[in-house]
Amino acid sequence: MRVALIGFGEVGQTLAQDLAGKAELAAWDIALSVKVPSGVRAAASAPEAVRDAKVIVSAVTADQDLAAAQSVGPLNGAFFLDLNSCSPGQKVASADAIHAAGGRYVEAAVMSPIGPKRIASPMLLGGPHARDFLEVAADLGFTGAKPYSETIGQATATKLCRSVMIKGVEALLTESMLAARHHGVEQAVLDSLSDLLPLPDWNRTAQYMISRSLEHGTRRAEEMREAARTVEEAGVAGLMSRAIAQRQDWAANHKDALSPDLAAMLDAINGKPR
Repeated sequence: MRVALIGFGEVGQTLAQDLAGKAELAAWDIALSVKVPSGVRAAASAPEAVRDAKVIVSAVTADQDLAAAQSVGPLNGAFFLDLNSCSPGQKVASADAIHAAGGRYVEAAVMSPIGPKRIASPMLLGGPHARDFLEVAADLGFTGAKPYSETIGQATATKLCRSVMIKGVEALLTESMLAARHHGVEQAVLDSLSDLLPLPDWNRTAQYMISRSLEHGTRRAEEMREAARTVEEAGVAGLMSRAIAQRQDWAANHKDALSPDLAAMLDAINGKPR
């Protein structure tokens, strides 16, 4: 089976490793001065990458989702698996482009970080071709994929509305803990959170969630801008989502403060090393 990877960043490279030996692989990236591993053919263009492919995987940045769908040229019934975290409206536009080119568009909402389970990560599949894609998905290793809705956009809406909560908690904890550490009351705040929202260890939760923002803030900010678009496509002002994107962008500039110790991490961000 021939599989084309459009976008060869972290996700594309992870999938290439997991697909090795299961398919003939070709890759295209707009910045493909990136070296591809042995066993992956570096294509000179998107149409060249997808030629004779049965499955095309789009793993580009959210702002390039539609451009990637429009770049692949005529298709001959190939499945186009769109893994990108962009709004339902963007997914519909990309689906229209793929169907007009003769392909079979499959929306995919990846519901966890790609790292732990890699190609087997849980994915919600959307669109009229989702169930047909499952016939080839399992053989390739997409064992966490399952059909969700025949309506394109609903899988993505589920992911991004959830992101408003998850990335929002990260942003709120970052802001709350930085201020609380400055005033010397962070432990009292965390203890009070345990009374309101019981968790086994709020200190550990705060350290983990803040560190995720510091490490992956740029990608999270991109996703939250798409979450804001998702909210606004519903006719709701994306006030919180856009603020979360700003805080995640800010966090990305403090990656050097990462630490397994919450207090030390907060002090490093606040500019008061212990």
